Amino acid sequence: MTNTPAPESKIIELRQVQQRFHARGAAGGYLTAVDDATFDLTSEPPQVISLVGQSGSGKSTIARNILGLQKPTAGTITYNGQDIYRLSRAASDDYRRNVQPVFQDPYAIFNPFYRVDRVLQTAVKKFRLAKTPQDGLELIKESLEAVRLDPEQVLGRYPHQLSGGQRQRIMLARIHMLRPAFVIADEPVSMLDAQVRKAFLDILLDFQETYRMTTLFITHDLSTVHYLGGDVMVIHRGVIVERGKVSEVMTRPKHSYTAQLLASVPIPDPNRRWKDRINLAEVEAEEEEGAATVAPDPEQAGRLS
Repeated sequence: MTNTPAPESKIIELRQVQQRFHARGAAGGYLTAVDDATFDLTSEPPQVISLVGQSGSGKSTIARNILGLQKPTAGTITYNGQDIYRLSRAASDDYRRNVQPVFQDPYAIFNPFYRVDRVLQTAVKKFRLAKTPQDGLELIKESLEAVRLDPEQVLGRYPHQLSGGQRQRIMLARIHMLRPAFVIADEPVSMLDAQVRKAFLDILLDFQETYRMTTLFITHDLSTVHYLGGDVMVIHRGVIVERGKVSEVMTRPKHSYTAQLLASVPIPDPNRRWKDRINLAEVEAEEEEGAATVAPDPEQAGRLS
């Protein structure tokens, strides 16, 4: 019996990452979007980790930091032990192939003057995924079918001729071709309707199981987090205030901000209406007093069990 070698484990490590921006009127002239973010993303075992928080909490800034689009003000982000902002050209190409994004707007990511084929063909050429144009076309068709798209209905079309769900699944087809170790999905379903959203999430879960991809899923939607399962990190005002298994955090939140987020989810019953007002100022007051702060275990900092 032949033993199949285990896939090589890859790791992205964030250590005390801080991102500050100049801002008029802010204390000291700076706004801190991310403060002391410390966590790991590992490819083995593959996992889904959700980063959840309200708008302006710093979620997308962390995504941009990891993708190399925004260098942090302080702290480090390493890939297999190497600073991602100091990689050689060859190492940078490897990183960009293994860390793939899916962004929020399924239209803005396409050039409206080119057919959608270009996004897929460019990936085939840049990463040398096929030896001949015909092999490349067959690979593109295979990947489109893997994300439940009919190649005959999408190839040759311009972005405005496709729905938002089709455009987002084309980006998933690109990921299917590249088979990265990590997917950084920044609010990828916020502009999709419920049925298409479920199909998109199912594909991500299939990627995890079938192709062993780890996904960092960034969202403000707790129902999506619950559907994906796995682990979750809650971010508030740039600080990760709670982390753990989705089943535990959503049923027994330890931080008051997490409890407020859960309380803000509407109940799908018209006869049960909200009677209380959600006051985030109370959460901030508790944080200032230190009553709601959960101290992390220094030996487990950044690791999700």
